[in-house]
Amino acid sequence: MPNTATENLKFEFPELDGNARLREMILYVSQKCCDDPTFSATKLNKILFYADFFSYFRYGAPVTGVEYMKLPNGPAPRQLVPVRDQMVEDKDIAIQKKAYFKYVQHRICPLREPDTNAFSARDILLVDEAIEMLHGKSAKDVSEESHGRAWRIAKDQESIPYQAIFLSDDDLTEADIACVTELNRVHQWE
Repeated sequence: MPNTATENLKFEFPELDGNARLREMILYVSQKCCDDPTFSATKLNKILFYADFFSYFRYGAPVTGVEYMKLPNGPAPRQLVPVRDQMVEDKDIAIQKKAYFKYVQHRICPLREPDTNAFSARDILLVDEAIEMLHGKSAKDVSEESHGRAWRIAKDQESIPYQAIFLSDDDLTEADIACVTELNRVHQWE
């Protein structure tokens, strides 16, 4: 018998042609972040994650629609590495290794303009919000911030459902408990 609690989980939106959208967002984000000395591959992953999951939270649809997985440093698009490697081969981007304190950043340098025609103004605004939210923060800081409930529910390299954005890390309030108690009474849930 299927588990109705998990059968409706959304991990990707194939109708959006996520890999094509991911390519253009990699270019867009990298171009917008070129003046951020803390921009790296880790921050790119988090910007994409926040934009996609915040869009799903607010509007019921993500920006790229790609699948995300749990990695030790936080969520990342499952197809990021193969898409990025193809972009290097196609000469859409270059990867610059740059010393940053005691670390080496892997910075994506766009070699062409992003094609944003497939994105709505709302999509671009959400990506810009995610960029602004993380601007100037270190990879360590953005990784720690991304370790919320959506990341914690998955096992290593397991997919993260878009619905995980609705989970909260906040403690239940008296009002939350009263609301659930009343819903249980009205609907006779067990």
